[in-house]
Amino acid sequence: EDLKGVNDVIWYGTIADSTLPREAIPDEVYDAFNNKDANSQLMLVTYSDTMGSDETMEAVNKMDKMVKNHCFVAGMAAVNADTKTLVMQQAPIYVIIAALLSMLVMGITMDSIIVPMLFLLSIGMAIIYNLGTNFIQGQISYLTLALTAVLQLAVTMDYSIFLWHSYQEQIDRYDGDKKRAMAHAISHTIVSVTGSSITTIAGFVALCFMSFTLGLDLGIVMAKGVVFGVIGCVTILPALILACDKAIEKTKHKILMPDVSRIASWVTNHYKILAVIFIVVLIPAIYGYTHDQVYYDLAGTMPDSAYSKQANERLDKEYAMGATHIIIKKVDGVKLAVSLDSILGPTIPDDMVPDEAKEIFKNGDYQMMLVSSKYATASDEVNNQITEIKKIVKNYSEDAMLIGEAPCTKDLITITDTDFKRVSAVSIVLIFLIILVVFKSVSLPIILVAVIEFAIFVNMGIPGFTGTKLPFIASIVIGTIQLGATVDYAILMTTKYRKNRYTGMDKKPAITKALADSTNSVIVSALCFFAATFGVGLYSNIDMISSICILLARGAIISMFVVVFILPSMFMIFDKVICATSAGFKNKNLTA
Repeated sequence: EDLKGVNDVIWYGTIADSTLPREAIPDEVYDAFNNKDANSQLMLVTYSDTMGSDETMEAVNKMDKMVKNHCFVAGMAAVNADTKTLVMQQAPIYVIIAALLSMLVMGITMDSIIVPMLFLLSIGMAIIYNLGTNFIQGQISYLTLALTAVLQLAVTMDYSIFLWHSYQEQIDRYDGDKKRAMAHAISHTIVSVTGSSITTIAGFVALCFMSFTLGLDLGIVMAKGVVFGVIGCVTILPALILACDKAIEKTKHKILMPDVSRIASWVTNHYKILAVIFIVVLIPAIYGYTHDQVYYDLAGTMPDSAYSKQANERLDKEYAMGATHIIIKKVDGVKLAVSLDSILGPTIPDDMVPDEAKEIFKNGDYQMMLVSSKYATASDEVNNQITEIKKIVKNYSEDAMLIGEAPCTKDLITITDTDFKRVSAVSIVLIFLIILVVFKSVSLPIILVAVIEFAIFVNMGIPGFTGTKLPFIASIVIGTIQLGATVDYAILMTTKYRKNRYTGMDKKPAITKALADSTNSVIVSALCFFAATFGVGLYSNIDMISSICILLARGAIISMFVVVFILPSMFMIFDKVICATSAGFKNKNLTA
């Protein structure tokens, strides 16, 4: 009780001190706080602040140190404290893993050893700028802090690759004048990257429409991170490349990744088969997507080695306590809290009840009742129980409140279901409008969004068939991030397709060349995204972080295959519609 952040400690001695004979206490009350077989005793701790506050988590950590090897500290506050500790310990390792695997991919797909290092240095500075400006929000969640560097690296690496490729093209154009070449490369990159980054930003902005504040937190930080990534790409990176020109030239090597652009003609020759595959796969993908299993128990995201998870399991085993609710009810003229009266019964006089117990359970016109449930948090049983308890207490007082981890989780289930629909709708509408404006087309937004949504259905449908349970936050954020980050692949190919049609190429040659010219870029971008997230997903033993990273990594690869194989097939089928409803597709010679 002397610890800062601890409000009260309720145990057997609180309601039955030494002046009260053991025989006077009902067995059910004694058994609620004591387990003879396990030789253990239960204490309930209430905190003066919320369970996720720094003060509460600091109090939990101090309790852990005080009772280590003697007692277990269970509950949501303990889970939060353990999660924060694990995240802060592992976050630097996440960054190292993402950087090393990204280096490996770029070493295979690029012709230089030094350039990937410069990419990482530039992006690293942008990440520092992003994290350093988070004070604007006052505070950010530790989950956002853990994911920021990895996600920012994954979604902004494309911009650096684009600048490098543009720079190499300009060197050939300006006969080795590297400063002039870089100036033109920056100019081209600003135009292309600005358009590309807008869709990514839109995906993160959509998260801000969540009622669950983690979405707002992650959305703002990551949208800001993309902006810093773009700025770094056209300011810091060009300076680094020019400054390290000699080292770059000395360390150039042959590109190890084979040229896969030759598949373009195969794709356009077999577009009907690929279109049939699209339709056949879509049906089970939607089924799996709509039958994903989601869990809301935050303790379930923790590894078995976590002290708080072991404590929760011990609590359930020895006291059959799956969740604890608190009823706060206003009753005028009450001398003693009903909770005490119902526990101790009418046989025990009021003056034998310790003053400490009265102060804990009764405060002014309000009284508190603790309800122990044998059902686990987030289970259907406990949610039904909560509904019934609310009906009962509301019959006594409209001001009565039911609070605790399980009621909070039940509300979370309702909120996140709404959030999922809202975020999905907002992200689709925003990106639809962006494509509409960029291409001045009615048909292309439908085709591009539909193709990437198909990739999302496949990605999120896999857990539905494998029976993998996903943490609730993953099911909400994956779709919008995958849409915003990977629709760029489709936009790149569409831009080249439009250019080819505008210069007078027929349908098939235009689509084949667009695919051939963009395949390598799409593959490199997807592999970099995959590398930055997949390793973190394998390493992290926090299921919430692991699931998000694994799903994003897989989503990048699926989007890559869909853009390379399905999108050109859609262009082949709907070419006439696209040309008729889009600006810039008609042969310039004919229009002139």
